[in-house]
Amino acid sequence: MATLKVTDLHVSVSDDEEKTQREILKGVNLTLNTGETHAIMGPNGTGKSTLSETIMGNPNYIVTKGDVTLDGESILGKPVDERARAGLFLAMQYPAEIKGITNAEFMRAAINARRPEDDPISIRAFLKELDKNIGVLNMSDEMTERYLNEGFSGGEKKRNEILQLMMIKPKFAILDEIDSGLDIDALQVVAKGVNEMASPDFGMLMITHYQRLLNYIHPDQVHVMMDGRIVKTGDFSLAQELEAKGYAGLRDELGLDVNLVDDDVPTGNGDE
Repeated sequence: MATLKVTDLHVSVSDDEEKTQREILKGVNLTLNTGETHAIMGPNGTGKSTLSETIMGNPNYIVTKGDVTLDGESILGKPVDERARAGLFLAMQYPAEIKGITNAEFMRAAINARRPEDDPISIRAFLKELDKNIGVLNMSDEMTERYLNEGFSGGEKKRNEILQLMMIKPKFAILDEIDSGLDIDALQVVAKGVNEMASPDFGMLMITHYQRLLNYIHPDQVHVMMDGRIVKTGDFSLAQELEAKGYAGLRDELGLDVNLVDDDVPTGNGDE
């Protein structure tokens, strides 16, 4: 069993206009083991995407206190590629388009980066696995030969992120609002691919605003973030509670002095 642990994590971003740092995460604690699926819910501006980007090593986010460890070893000093080789994967809200490298080339390189140099995956084994996974996701063969995300629709990009996840097989995956912009049919296909990954050797952290994703990918634990902190943790019934009363209702129930304005945290990626 592998463990990804976030301990008393405080994270800030620089405000260039004010020449100051603004704190976004204010003491997050979270433990995720392989074999588990966790969900983080919360309104915009609460730090959900900041948490995912910090775990993955985005240098725009400054850790001022706390730690993130993988199997007991701090990863805060490691660059993004080293974290990925160690077994972390982030499915982003807004995947980048990269011209000049095909999907298939990218995925094979990512797989080999996690294997010994003298034991790359064979072309035959790679194509067999690729064919199986594009079948699960109802993707066409030609998408694997297109440049990475170039000209893809929003739904195609999300499916492509899940295809990469299924091919790379990390220890831990963070799905940052993988459901945003998907219609119900596309959501079901994406969820089918994610559920294919379930195993004792795989752990997942889903970030979402809405219960609907959790109807298809059932979490073991649900965490609610507000104002840069996890304010409540429970099972799937907590997501149902949020659907019924909303974030404002939970805020009032907990007696929190929290502003739920959507645009209270600028991050440069259009969300939080």
